[in-house]
Amino acid sequence: MLETIDHGTVRELRLARPPANAINPELMEILIQALNDASGSCEAIVISGRPGMFTAGLDIPELIQYNRDQMLQVWQQFLSMLETIARLPVPTVFAITGHAPAAGIVLALYGDYRIMPKGDFVTGLNEVQVGLVVTPVIYKALERAVGPRIAERILVAGKILNAEQALEIGLVDELAHDPDDVVRRAVNWCEQMLALPRLAMTTTRSLVRSDLVRLFDDSSNLDAEKFVDIWFSESTQAALSNLVERLQKK
Repeated sequence: MLETIDHGTVRELRLARPPANAINPELMEILIQALNDASGSCEAIVISGRPGMFTAGLDIPELIQYNRDQMLQVWQQFLSMLETIARLPVPTVFAITGHAPAAGIVLALYGDYRIMPKGDFVTGLNEVQVGLVVTPVIYKALERAVGPRIAERILVAGKILNAEQALEIGLVDELAHDPDDVVRRAVNWCEQMLALPRLAMTTTRSLVRSDLVRLFDDSSNLDAEKFVDIWFSESTQAALSNLVERLQKK
């Protein structure tokens, strides 16, 4: 489910759960452990996927079968994964190697830098389209990246964006020529950071990311119970069932 590739002192963690790198509890557990291990044994981290597909987001066909207690556990685990990324003590780049809707781009909001390929690849927080909501900790991370007005517009509409649109609003920081070039540029960005005077860089990084980390210190930002309430609402279950049906026809 996860491949590890070392580029000198930069560790790449590559999502490898075919066909779409959909996120389920097992992948979250493996990724959290790998991030914790990497933060103590390398100087920077790159999180990537396969060319053309970073991750399709949460594994809805699997998760829709869970009961309320199981789903509450899953969402708490997802929030824990976001917190793990936010608190990493080393520079962390998301090499978004292709499509990255919903949970895919949510993960990347907590990294230091986001690179996506040019071309027919999409991203965006489209939760509303399938009857879901983002919790405050996710909204505030998005607001931090793109500003409140743009965050409002894309969240309420559940808008999907192409790579150029994502770059224009600041949802991603850079576009690579193609999916195969994303990881190389992510590693290069890490190496540029590591070439700076180390103590000054890490201290400043900690300072400017402190607001992101503090989001997880306030339990009202997490609101897992509300997310699960909406997950099991009649309208959301209908929307999720329709989504699963469409996926199964592909």
